[in-house]
Amino acid sequence: MESPAGHQWYLRKNEDGSVFGPLSFDQLARWASSAQVAPHDSISTDALTWIKAPMLPELDMDWIAEVTSERLYGPTTLGAIREFIRLGEIDDATFVINTCDATRRQTRDIAHLLESLPAEEQETTEAPDGGVAGPAATGMSIAVEERIRELEQALREERRALGESEERYRELEMRYREAVSPDLAL
Repeated sequence: MESPAGHQWYLRKNEDGSVFGPLSFDQLARWASSAQVAPHDSISTDALTWIKAPMLPELDMDWIAEVTSERLYGPTTLGAIREFIRLGEIDDATFVINTCDATRRQTRDIAHLLESLPAEEQETTEAPDGGVAGPAATGMSIAVEERIRELEQALREERRALGESEERYRELEMRYREAVSPDLAL
């Protein structure tokens, strides 16, 4: 297979279908490293046949962040992980998984890897009309409304379980009273 550097690339954003390119592989890799390429975005060399960006090994989208105990983000790059830390979306206690070797570590444990990355600004290319042609950085923030619904559902389930426990407690207390003294049960 020919090196990815030997091709012009196109990036199709999943959220709105916008297409960027043609661009060099180096530009695409810089975008991936600065959180401008999301896990569900697609890439192509001909703008006809698309693959998910993480499927191209040379982009190094080898990391998954455990955003919450029930939510994962990725695969993405170490540069994107560094960007999410900078934005406050994750912190040094967030667990990340390396998909190449299946190791699971906190971001504080890979600080040396993050610090060894070259400092990069979010890069965009200038369109012929003078506008910006590059994609915006992709955040991993969970939609607030969705998170509220999840928490409300969890609260309903906890209240139901509490109600069932209280009812079971009353039944057991009644049976205890009947066993100790049949006259007290009335």
